[in-house]
Amino acid sequence: MGAPCAGVGALGSGGAAGVPGAACEGGQGSPLACSLCTSQKRAAGLTACPTRERLDAFRDQSRGQASSVIVTLFGDAVLPRGGRIWLGSLITLLEPLGLNERLVRTSVFRLAQDDWLETEVHGRRSNYMLTPTGRRRFEEAARQIYAAAAAPWDHRWRLIMLVGSLPTAQREQLKRALFWHGFGELGTHSFVHPGADLGAVFEALEAEGMAELMPQLLPLVAANPKLLMSGTDADMVGAAWNLDRLAQDYAGFVQTYARILAQWHDRSGAPSAMGDDCAFLLRTLLIHDYRRLLLRDPQLPAELLPAAWGGHEARALCKRLYQQLLAPSERHLDRLLQLATGTVPTASALLGERFGLSDPLRVWR
Repeated sequence: MGAPCAGVGALGSGGAAGVPGAACEGGQGSPLACSLCTSQKRAAGLTACPTRERLDAFRDQSRGQASSVIVTLFGDAVLPRGGRIWLGSLITLLEPLGLNERLVRTSVFRLAQDDWLETEVHGRRSNYMLTPTGRRRFEEAARQIYAAAAAPWDHRWRLIMLVGSLPTAQREQLKRALFWHGFGELGTHSFVHPGADLGAVFEALEAEGMAELMPQLLPLVAANPKLLMSGTDADMVGAAWNLDRLAQDYAGFVQTYARILAQWHDRSGAPSAMGDDCAFLLRTLLIHDYRRLLLRDPQLPAELLPAAWGGHEARALCKRLYQQLLAPSERHLDRLLQLATGTVPTASALLGERFGLSDPLRVWR
């Protein structure tokens, strides 16, 4: 078991009893340095700590991403353990990322107002859990985040046509909801996607409170007959989506996390001496960053993507690092994730479905 980072073992306000551990070289709240990144090497300018750099970068901007990272934690870490967590445990787990008690409380209150979270009161303590709507939203995202491989394309386009007109506010609400499902926009009255489940999309729109719009939405399935001198499927992609910025952001993700993955392995491929708590923090940010990219990614089939699409490399990297971090981060959750009753929920087989891992808690040797 790796030594804990300083800061995580401390008692968060309203949190559970901490786990004492050795202070890390980076100081309060910083990740423990591995054998490749010592204070002496950093002082001599010989190396940097990629893990510490990513955690510090998030702390610098954590206030603006508090709600989003809380949703990530619920979907990635809490959902496989029954979907509930005591507020005190949530505060303790997030404090090392620069999210203090007041910010966590404010954020979960807002998430409850937005129908992401709901409470379950036990005496003077409260559990928080995803609402049915919040759970559905994350499960939709999870199908993209943790998928083992992309499904083949059937060469059919799914379209949703707006019949008539809508007030500006309603149209923007519809546009945001369809963008969430990966649809691109063609003009002002049509939205397109190569593989969306139209029935599931309409059910989701109804659940989001847009049932009254349904009579003005016409779902269609279309195929390109590839007539002489007609437009191509690639033209459709170019009209509906701007992939250039997304490609740049995927490249940035790969650049950041490839260095981190290398740091978490020694030359024989075994885990380094990084702490379990550090693994949890990094796993949370890994999925947080990847999820934010996927929310903008229409998940186009391979034949519609540019050559050497960076999303493929990003997915492979995310899978490898997630597998490396999973066992130590789960040990950390075993110590700190509690319910309001004091019970420690255990992880379910749901973890085994992620990225097609046959042994989800395997530690590389």
